[in-house]
Amino acid sequence: MPAASPQSALVPAVVIAVYNHAPSARRVVEGALAELPLVVVVDDGSTDGLAEVLAGLPVELVRHGKNLGKGAAILSGAARARALGASHIITVDADGQHDPRSIRSFLPLIAAEPLALIVGSRDFDTPNVPASSRFGRAFSNFWLRVQTGCLLSDVQSGFRAYPLAALEVLRTTETRYAFEVEVLVRAAWAGFPLRQVEIPVHYPPRGERVSHFKALADNLRISLLNTRLTMRAMLPWPHRTYAGRADGTVSVLHPVRSLRLLLAGEATPLMLGLSAALGMLLGTLPLVGLHSIGILFCAGYWRLSKLTALAVSQLCMPPLLPALCVEAGYYLRHGRFLTEFSLATLGYEAPQRLLEWLLGSLVVGPVLALVLGLTVFLLALPIQRALKRREARP
Repeated sequence: MPAASPQSALVPAVVIAVYNHAPSARRVVEGALAELPLVVVVDDGSTDGLAEVLAGLPVELVRHGKNLGKGAAILSGAARARALGASHIITVDADGQHDPRSIRSFLPLIAAEPLALIVGSRDFDTPNVPASSRFGRAFSNFWLRVQTGCLLSDVQSGFRAYPLAALEVLRTTETRYAFEVEVLVRAAWAGFPLRQVEIPVHYPPRGERVSHFKALADNLRISLLNTRLTMRAMLPWPHRTYAGRADGTVSVLHPVRSLRLLLAGEATPLMLGLSAALGMLLGTLPLVGLHSIGILFCAGYWRLSKLTALAVSQLCMPPLLPALCVEAGYYLRHGRFLTEFSLATLGYEAPQRLLEWLLGSLVVGPVLALVLGLTVFLLALPIQRALKRREARP
């Protein structure tokens, strides 16, 4: 199902997932109503009389018969908001740590970029911030960058804006807290922009804090999720975007066709040049059996083209490039080139050849990476201009 047009009417709603947060729920809901008229409260199996607490407030109440988890509650709230005509939802935690007045900070960003997922980055320069929250945020931020190349400062924040068009096409598997990590990764893979806005946060003293985050179970779910997402991110297969587009086959045997294919997506000449340089630089190193893993990890972290880097690295397969690096390394060590190829020099002295391969790659790799990266960049520029001229034609 394709995403909605950014030009369609923008109607944001607030979704508040509640599970036994009666003491703070009414105050949070009243604050949300002061910002937006459409507020959906999802009672995720509460047993503390939430309906009575919210009596008299003009909210849409969705009830789960049992606790299904925060992710499931958000999706239920999104479905109800869509049925009521909303185009976006802004999720606010019910425990009182979020100030509903920050909702107004999301609205200009929604208007400017309707298909973006916007995360409220919490200001941790405030009292009572748990050490586990600081660690969890840094941990999740790192893995998001590895998996998508996107840099956010607070992946675990629950104060967010979601375009409903995105939630309708993304296929997530998590239903509890891990949902908030998974949905960002899959959204980035699908081509939805990830943005952030600074927000304040309030943490009550430890004895007054109400949290349903299960340290062991939920952290285990998040760890297993990150394992799965990282493994998928490191595969060279392209991700399908929300519009149904996917990158095709990229090969060094067909450079012009491959560049045209990549530039038709979101790649730029600079990105492709850097990707080619990365593939060549790592491809020359003696990372026997680990070249592809290293390239995929680095390309993902720096948000470069994995397909380009992998294709270029194939040029470094034995024997030509490794032999060139060994010769360069041998010359650096002995002041002359290796001219004797025998069981003694290539067999018994293999550890020395490996050292020379490493030394040589530190010279040969950067030079070839610079040359190839610049070549790809210059080759991609006219192809990009031709594609833009074609798109500009009536």
